Amino acid sequence: MAVGGGDGSRTDGDGGAIAPPRLSRCAVRFNELVRVRTRVGKIVWRICTTLIAIVAGVLACGVAYAEGPTAPPQPSQPWLLGNWGGFRTHLLEKGVDFQITYVSEVGYNPVGGAKSLATYTDQVSVGATLDLEKLITLPNSLLQITYTERAGRNLVEDAGLDTLQLVQEVYGRGQTVRLTQFYLEHRFFNDLINLRWGRSAMGDSFAVFSCDFQNLTFCGSQPGNLVGNYIYNWPISQWGARVRVAIDGFGYVQAGAYDQNEQYLGFENKLWPVWYSGSTGVLLPFELAWLPTFDNGRLPGSYKIGAWYSTSALNDLILDVNGNLAALTGDPAMQRRGLYGGYLTFQQQVTRNSSSDPNAGLKLFLNAAVADGETSATSFQVAAGLLYTGTFSSRPHDSIGFAIGTTQVNHRLTDLQNLQNAMGLGPVPVRNSEYVMELFYTIAPVPGLLIRPNVQYIATPGATSQNANIFVLGLKSVISF
Repeated sequence: MAVGGGDGSRTDGDGGAIAPPRLSRCAVRFNELVRVRTRVGKIVWRICTTLIAIVAGVLACGVAYAEGPTAPPQPSQPWLLGNWGGFRTHLLEKGVDFQITYVSEVGYNPVGGAKSLATYTDQVSVGATLDLEKLITLPNSLLQITYTERAGRNLVEDAGLDTLQLVQEVYGRGQTVRLTQFYLEHRFFNDLINLRWGRSAMGDSFAVFSCDFQNLTFCGSQPGNLVGNYIYNWPISQWGARVRVAIDGFGYVQAGAYDQNEQYLGFENKLWPVWYSGSTGVLLPFELAWLPTFDNGRLPGSYKIGAWYSTSALNDLILDVNGNLAALTGDPAMQRRGLYGGYLTFQQQVTRNSSSDPNAGLKLFLNAAVADGETSATSFQVAAGLLYTGTFSSRPHDSIGFAIGTTQVNHRLTDLQNLQNAMGLGPVPVRNSEYVMELFYTIAPVPGLLIRPNVQYIATPGATSQNANIFVLGLKSVISF
């Protein structure tokens, strides 16, 4: 079902009247995967060479004007390939920072679903951050360009799990190459005001949350997971802008405006920052953030509350144009213009085990989002959990995470399903809430590589008791080159 998945686009499963033997099926899948990865490799190579060409052109214009910093800048995170023999530091000094990341997720359901199956899906992202002050003397400005490629299969669909949220969050929105970020960012008045404009997702700036977990309930910007039919999370980007104003000693306040158009989900001109015709409205988010620190700055926190309003229109979930139940009359649905919702995203570090590593220790989080009851099939989601880094003294960069959450189907839809069954129009599955738990352990064997086995348990999958509860064994790997 996956009605609320922000990345939850669907593809058709394998068909055929006669199922081949298991070994043959595995061989076919393996050969398909090899062909896909070969094709993907060629595409990613083209993207890399394009980015390098862009950077080279900008460097040619800006190298004469760039002034070296007093100390060489260092990469913001560890890399599997290290400093590229000093070349990465050289690029940073000139104002160029490359990001090349590979994420893979394996899922297997030994319990639940229509059948037990193992699937694999992945994402390659290639990006570059260009410091325009160093490159072309444009003060306090940067340009971000990011392409992503997704491939693989979806366990929710292939194994018939019928969940509201994906069990492999990196799947979806079309298994293809896309332009995911293409924006300029400017800072004014000693960082009092930060302006970002171009192609990006609302979730890049609003209700921001990491994707440490593999289940989509606990990954990414929650509004897009709840109402993914009109709020598009990564890897989809849309034209828009946001303005952030710092509040000294408190945090910040920010507001944005994003173009709404279903063509951003399509495949036409997906590699270029084009403006599509036929926009349906504007998405207007707002966020207030309190960013306290405790214990003399050792324990940072982040407390964000926000809301959004869209000028677009969608069909009412249950009513027709005359205000009657569309399921009974068969008349066209009523149009509702003005879509809205709100959210909170709280994170707090409560212990710190190392003075040198600010991430070592225990962090708690709470995310919640609610959407309007007229148009949203899933109208409420809440998730809470913990992350602990430095589980053993001998493994200071390993971590453990646990989360529990629920996604709720709109009560109007639930009431309609109960009514249909009472009137003898069923049987119709009655959907209420889906409950999810996930536990993972992260192994960090070398810088730039994370291996994260996980266990997921989904109760009332698809928000209906007619579906058997599900266990999923997962493996998430992240490589930063």
